[in-house]
Amino acid sequence: MPEIDHTTDLMPSADGPSIPPRDDASTGNDTEHDATASPERPILYSFRRCPYAMRARMSLLAAEIDVELREVVLRDKPQSMIDASPKATVPVLILPDGSVIDESLEIMVWALAENDPLDWLSPESGTLEDMLALIAQNDGPFKHHLDRYKYHTRYEDADPAEHRRDAEKILNRLDGRLAVGKYLFGSRPALADFAIAPFIRQFANTDPDAFDAMPFVHVQRWLDDFLASSFFERAMTKYDQWHEGDSPVIFRAA
Repeated sequence: MPEIDHTTDLMPSADGPSIPPRDDASTGNDTEHDATASPERPILYSFRRCPYAMRARMSLLAAEIDVELREVVLRDKPQSMIDASPKATVPVLILPDGSVIDESLEIMVWALAENDPLDWLSPESGTLEDMLALIAQNDGPFKHHLDRYKYHTRYEDADPAEHRRDAEKILNRLDGRLAVGKYLFGSRPALADFAIAPFIRQFANTDPDAFDAMPFVHVQRWLDDFLASSFFERAMTKYDQWHEGDSPVIFRAA
């Protein structure tokens, strides 16, 4: 059974279209406060519970890239983040040369193109293009139904039961894939697993009892594996809200 996030999301996570232990892990040894952080280190604006930011953080861990992490409160976004990315949604990654990547999937692919020791971009079965196509189904149709199931009061005339049923059809297809292999593209995890699992977690946490009663035993097992992974545990370390002038907080990959 997936772990329940007892907090309430402030708003649906927003991240535009783009070309995975414990939910409340305490601060771990992979992160630290570092007042002498190098200015050459990338800066990541993030929000802990946002599934888009979550997958970006996990890819940085997998790529062994340290970043200066700036934890954002969505109702009080820092002006520096808005200046860097006017769409004002997390995650936002500012590279040392000043360039900005403000789509989570692009952050994942950029990080893994820099360093991919676990071959997340090279699945055991299928291709990177196959993974991107499956992720697009998650980021498009599944996210559409998830928002209207989880946040139905924010959408006029949204029927949460109808959107849950439509989301379950997509889960059924994922379950079929996971009946063949332990992960979405073979016997080891890859980009698609960590890009998609945060959203399945969000769906499961909307009504955990209902999710546990669904006949998707392979999806449930796969989600449990994700929640028990060191990537998820380390990515979910808690941080205080960042303010201008604070000492840098370094999100360490090792």
